[in-house]
Amino acid sequence: MTRMDRPVVGLRRVADLEPRADPGHEPALIDAIRAEIRASGPMTFARFMELALYDPEHGYYTGESSPPGRSGDFLTAPESHPIFGWAVARQLEETWDRLGRPGWFTVREYGAGTGALAAGIIEGLARAGSPLRGPIRYRIAERAPARVGQVRERLGSIGAAEVLEPDDDTPVVGAVLANEVLDALPVHRVEGREDGELVELFVGLDAAGELTTVAGRASTAALLARLDGEGIRLAPGQRAEVCLAADTWLGDAAAGLARGLLLIVDYGHPAATLYEPARGSLLRAYVHHRVHDDPYANVGRQDLTAHVDLTAVERAATAAGLVHLGTTTQAAFLAGLGSGELLVALQQDSETTLQAYLDARSALFRMLDPQVTGRFAVMLFGRGLAGEPRLAGLAFRTPGRA
Repeated sequence: MTRMDRPVVGLRRVADLEPRADPGHEPALIDAIRAEIRASGPMTFARFMELALYDPEHGYYTGESSPPGRSGDFLTAPESHPIFGWAVARQLEETWDRLGRPGWFTVREYGAGTGALAAGIIEGLARAGSPLRGPIRYRIAERAPARVGQVRERLGSIGAAEVLEPDDDTPVVGAVLANEVLDALPVHRVEGREDGELVELFVGLDAAGELTTVAGRASTAALLARLDGEGIRLAPGQRAEVCLAADTWLGDAAAGLARGLLLIVDYGHPAATLYEPARGSLLRAYVHHRVHDDPYANVGRQDLTAHVDLTAVERAATAAGLVHLGTTTQAAFLAGLGSGELLVALQQDSETTLQAYLDARSALFRMLDPQVTGRFAVMLFGRGLAGEPRLAGLAFRTPGRA
């Protein structure tokens, strides 16, 4: 298994931080989960993950847990340096051009966190003197109201507070962005058996009242239908994750795009690669920049992720009426958008300190390095958007990518 077979490396982990003790469970949340299991029996892992991450009051993403960043539990590319957003800004400007430069270009971002990507995009447009800086507007699709406030504060700090507007779910002309969002959608856990049957792994309670895994009949025929449709048959004893929630998410994201681009960045594989028997389960937990494989620890206070099924994403997006423009790697995507040029321009800026340049170079190298996050998948879909000539982000195609 290579390093990128596990979300254990890259910008989600900062190894030089001082080790900290695990935070333990969110008390009210673990009590509620136990009560539901006692009342209704073992729950699907998807239900458990939904509660652990998105419970309105106590979930990891919706409660009062630390947001993504060096003070939190993981670090994404936009958080590491705004050069990522500067590059994405170039892709958005090209999209705007191909749409005929409409008077308003609206970006809806899912999982915006602290607003690092939004700020990077606006900064990138301003640095380049882009004419898109005037028409661009930003909407935040977040389940936690506090996150919208964080983005507003972030944009206000760069003098761009007017860019943010309420998201009323109406379809936009512009772009929909999702950077490391799909990996945190709830997944079902399944296991192959000797007779070729598929069993589901539920979350139950042991004699001491602690969370434990319980095998049983699949909760929905959609699990086997998904794997059969992709030509996947799990080996006996092979555990894996199936994200049925991705279909709903992509349907909603597509419905919210009248014309323009859907841009997804995440770690994942096509189904044939994702479900190789030797790969096994790719469910991981993040806490204090440390990765482990115990989903039952620190409930409500740790992130839970699983690698994305790129085949399922493409099928769901096209079923929702979008055109698959191409899939590449993060390294190729950033190279096509001239990230190297952006770094050189930063170096030549008289206001750039040596340390600022070195920080940017280090961050960009990690974004490009295939042993870090350079192999993350970047998927581009369009509606009413010309795919030829290729968008700049797809200028450098990579082997094995569509």
